[in-house]
Amino acid sequence: MQKTQFQNPIFVAIDTPDIDKALALGKSLKGKVGGLKLGLEFFMANGPQGIEKISALDIPIFLDLKLHDIPNTVSGALRSLAPLAPAFITLHSQGGAAMMEAAAKTVAAEAEKQDIPRPLLLSVTILTSLDGDDLQAQGGDGDVGAQVGRLAQLAKSSKIDGIVCSPFEVAAMREALGEDAYLIVPGIRPTGSAAGDQKRVMTPKQALNAGADILVIGRPITQAEDPAKAATTIAAELA
Repeated sequence: MQKTQFQNPIFVAIDTPDIDKALALGKSLKGKVGGLKLGLEFFMANGPQGIEKISALDIPIFLDLKLHDIPNTVSGALRSLAPLAPAFITLHSQGGAAMMEAAAKTVAAEAEKQDIPRPLLLSVTILTSLDGDDLQAQGGDGDVGAQVGRLAQLAKSSKIDGIVCSPFEVAAMREALGEDAYLIVPGIRPTGSAAGDQKRVMTPKQALNAGADILVIGRPITQAEDPAKAATTIAAELA
């Protein structure tokens, strides 16, 4: 399957349970960003019906649910999510090879069965809110890059389409996984923006130059006085 090229690499994280606020943001950002990322906060408040309402804006959806369970349960969840036709769905690579392989087979089968575009599966490696100290506290060796690499290779061998990683692992992951893998990068902060709860951040231009395909940007756009203008400014800097 040929890799989809997104003309605008900016996906905006809509982190709100308020469907009206999410719809208003989506409408204001349409045509100015490449897509919208909807996560657990939104999904738990609004469910599949909320995703359908946002999808009706005709903007690509990145459904960031970070699925992590036994293979059968994850497969069942994906069968339920497939009709929503999101561009991306995330799962945790720490769920293991069997879980990821089952997920890949499930979305392919459901897409063919329902004659819909196949959602691209993304493996979450290490959350960008974690650093080496956090990994050591969990019993790891504290080498974030090495752990990201191990989990990324496991995802690749399990037929997952790409990974989510911090901008500081992008260059190494592009070299390790090749050009066909999608590299989706949160922890993006335009120059002058506050880091917030992210410990590993980079500017949009730096992340693209390092090899990122999609940049996930939240608060610098959604909390701006004029979100549409903020998105347009970032896109212009990338161009």
